[in-house]
Amino acid sequence: MKSMLILGLLGCGMCWSQTSADCIPSALNIPGAKYPCVYPDNRAMFRVIAPDAPKVSVRIGRGFDMAKGPDGVWTVTTTPLVVGFHYYSLQIDGATVADPSTMTFFGSGWPNSGIEIPEPDADASYYHAKDVPHGHVSEQWYFSKITEKWRRCFVYTPPNYGTSAKAKYPVLYLLHGWGEDETGWHTQGHVDYIMDNLIAAGEVKAMLIVMDNLNAVKPGESGAIFAARGLVPAPGAAPAGRGGTGAQGQALLPGGAPNGQPSRGGAPTGRGGGGLARPTFTEMMLTDLIPTIERTYRALPGRENRAMAGLSMGGAQTFTTALNNLDKFAYLGGFSGSCGGRGGNFDAKATCGDAFSDPAAVNKKVKVLFLGIGSAEGQGTKDFSDALTKAGIHNVYFESPGTAHEWLTWRRCLKDFAPRLFR
Repeated sequence: MKSMLILGLLGCGMCWSQTSADCIPSALNIPGAKYPCVYPDNRAMFRVIAPDAPKVSVRIGRGFDMAKGPDGVWTVTTTPLVVGFHYYSLQIDGATVADPSTMTFFGSGWPNSGIEIPEPDADASYYHAKDVPHGHVSEQWYFSKITEKWRRCFVYTPPNYGTSAKAKYPVLYLLHGWGEDETGWHTQGHVDYIMDNLIAAGEVKAMLIVMDNLNAVKPGESGAIFAARGLVPAPGAAPAGRGGTGAQGQALLPGGAPNGQPSRGGAPTGRGGGGLARPTFTEMMLTDLIPTIERTYRALPGRENRAMAGLSMGGAQTFTTALNNLDKFAYLGGFSGSCGGRGGNFDAKATCGDAFSDPAAVNKKVKVLFLGIGSAEGQGTKDFSDALTKAGIHNVYFESPGTAHEWLTWRRCLKDFAPRLFR
């Protein structure tokens, strides 16, 4: 009994030592919050004050039930998590809520908590603030004739935009994924830091970046795919949940497609079409968004000065929009999302509509066709890239080592994609 007591005390001492010294508060915590915190081996500790709750768990990765202490504080330490940004939420007595200890980030269709599992500083430096000239991210409202609603986008302007009054810039239209919104690339993706650092290093051409919301429906059209699923079910209906989460706590697309490809949800929508790409967004973009940007900002017109890219669902939308309008776009990128890669034999006349049926024409019009993916997301995108290459279609394949369907993959994709534009 004495030996067991000594071992128990030693064990608790080790746990206390890890908690107080080795577990570093997440960079996404609110000021002064010590939890969640992250251990050097990428385990995360969560603590929640809920003295009257019968059960508390944290929804991240596979999910973890928490244990209640005598002080009414619930605690759990996860298994090691993959580096990068993770959405997560708490379940307290069956209700799913955000953790008040962290900032919130719009993902999975509602404001989620977030935790960052840090990379080594040298690897992460490209998306952190540095002592370099900084650009600006501004909010731009515009009225859409197509949706008959006011819409909001965010626009990144490079550091010299305000001082070079006559300079004009090419434009990258950059889209978020399912369950996210126009704030994603700025808030979770750190697009401004990435571009500031690349511009300062002379690795990219200065450009505007427009971040719009994929939610675009005409009056009378269903917007269910963009809705807050399961927050308050209709009378008499069972709660539908908020959609699945991936192994890293990231929002999955309907059907749980792991690499950004639609697994169900409607018929194709033309060249590059998929169930998650919507023709209304394309129409709105061409009719309302691009004219607003070129009227309001010093944007260069013409296809050679326009690029489009997106992550996951935004990648599917990019391929639908751009492949149907190659007279308006010369660069396109899919980050964990495109119009292929779901397996089966590649058929240039059937895959992505007939977009790749004339390889010579595609190669002439598309200056960069970029396919990016995290190594933990599967082989589909690599197979798609190889099939395009075999068919004679030029493309760039990028694989982020060790990452899954989450924001670190997409930050790395942007870092590789942006230097290829407008050369």
